[in-house]
Amino acid sequence: MSDTDRAKALPAEAQRFVTTHWSVVLAAGHSSVPGAHKALESLCRAYWYPLYAYIRRQGSSPHDAEDLTQGFFAWLLESKDLRLADPERGRFRSFLLCRLKHFLSDERKKAQAQKRGGGVPVISLDVVLAEKWYSLEPANELTPEVSFDRLWALTIMEQTVARLREEYVAAGRAELFEELKHFQPGQETGRSYAETASRLGLSEGAVKSAIYRLRQRHRDLLREQVAQTVGTPAEVDGELRYLISIMSG
Repeated sequence: MSDTDRAKALPAEAQRFVTTHWSVVLAAGHSSVPGAHKALESLCRAYWYPLYAYIRRQGSSPHDAEDLTQGFFAWLLESKDLRLADPERGRFRSFLLCRLKHFLSDERKKAQAQKRGGGVPVISLDVVLAEKWYSLEPANELTPEVSFDRLWALTIMEQTVARLREEYVAAGRAELFEELKHFQPGQETGRSYAETASRLGLSEGAVKSAIYRLRQRHRDLLREQVAQTVGTPAEVDGELRYLISIMSG
């Protein structure tokens, strides 16, 4: 059964899940699909840093890590390996790390000296920024695999906050977001409801209601973001629990 036929056979809610959360992955796995290269670029932009950091923890220099990261995504498209990233095969996070390990093993065996990916970068990586992030990584005994999962979780969280901010900005409520974001769970703030209400020109009750709505929307967006990386709606809660645990561990 094809991906399209399988999607049509599912209930409406599950159909939306497949279309929304796996369209980029599946499109990037088929070079004949219009927009496949754009889909792959979207994947690179979202998840290149955890992969880059994993390669660095394997002992590669910044230059080699950049080269290998570029080459990995080019290899995925050329080898059609993304066709294996079927919704029934589990989490995209696990699939991606597994394929990266195979790629690095092949690269070591071939010991290629030429530029990977045919010399044409799939996406421009900001290695200066990546190295700044990498230098801030805690010096601990985490395995590269656990570190990868932790960075994946952080990427998911950062993308969620970015989407939340974009929604507030689009609604002309950027100031409100900047004031309320400090009340998010896990954030340390010395601000009181009264002080925030005074700055915003709102009642204290209105601020509390706005914080509740922001937190609720944040939770919804987080679930959507995680859902993009798992195979079925039933896996979302388990993946959420794992990502939260890996960040707090």
